[in-house]
Amino acid sequence: MTHPTYTQQALYRYNLPRLKRIAAELGVTPTLDKRATETWVNAIITHQSTKLQKVDNQALAQTELDNYIADQAQAIAPEPLRIVEISFSHHEYYAGDELVASISHDDNHLTQRWVVMVNDKELFRANILMRCDRFICTHYKDGSLPVQEKEATPPTTENRIMAHIFNECQNYGFEILDDGIYNNNGVKLGQVGCTDRNWWVKRGYSSQQQYSNSVFDAVRSLSMVDTSLAEPVHKYLQDRPLEQLTTEELQQLFNQEVRSQLQELVTV
Repeated sequence: MTHPTYTQQALYRYNLPRLKRIAAELGVTPTLDKRATETWVNAIITHQSTKLQKVDNQALAQTELDNYIADQAQAIAPEPLRIVEISFSHHEYYAGDELVASISHDDNHLTQRWVVMVNDKELFRANILMRCDRFICTHYKDGSLPVQEKEATPPTTENRIMAHIFNECQNYGFEILDDGIYNNNGVKLGQVGCTDRNWWVKRGYSSQQQYSNSVFDAVRSLSMVDTSLAEPVHKYLQDRPLEQLTTEELQQLFNQEVRSQLQELVTV
């Protein structure tokens, strides 16, 4: 039952019978002279102060408990997963720098083509990517996702990047050389790379990087490079003095000559 809170000034305005009724409602029994108004006022005020102190202590204790529970939950809660989109058909999930799981696309399956993999083993299949994403996040959060074993000789990040670029280039029949990516006619299409987990592409001989969503999009953009003017450019370079050519132009001319010689050898 909730009782009103009385101020000392308000209590002194009441007569003795009224003070006794208030005290009875609060369960207060003075120990001093019960004939004096001051005795009842002090008893009521002391009682109220004690009750308020208990409420304040309970509120403080509850706040401390809530903070403790929140801190514990934060301490044991797994950190959010970071998703790296390697390509349209390959996504990797990381906790910090540790690989947790991956999602790949199985073209050979009729309906459930998206596959969750941990330690190169299939854990789950679904017909859409988001169901695989939900599977990984849910089981990682509750701790039921298998632990990804560390490889005996884990590949470096650079090796992973080059492997992904190589795989995508194979889909288009592109060739990767030290200075960039070429089509089957020996024309340089550009470069693809990844810096700070961000994929980028340079088209042709441009030095300007354009950011891309994935290696899939980056390599696909190179397939759209217009190579119709590539041969006239080479002829133009051949007619210019070597000392007037830039480093990139010299490299372009050299690559073209090497390919021409290889094509002659193959023909013979």
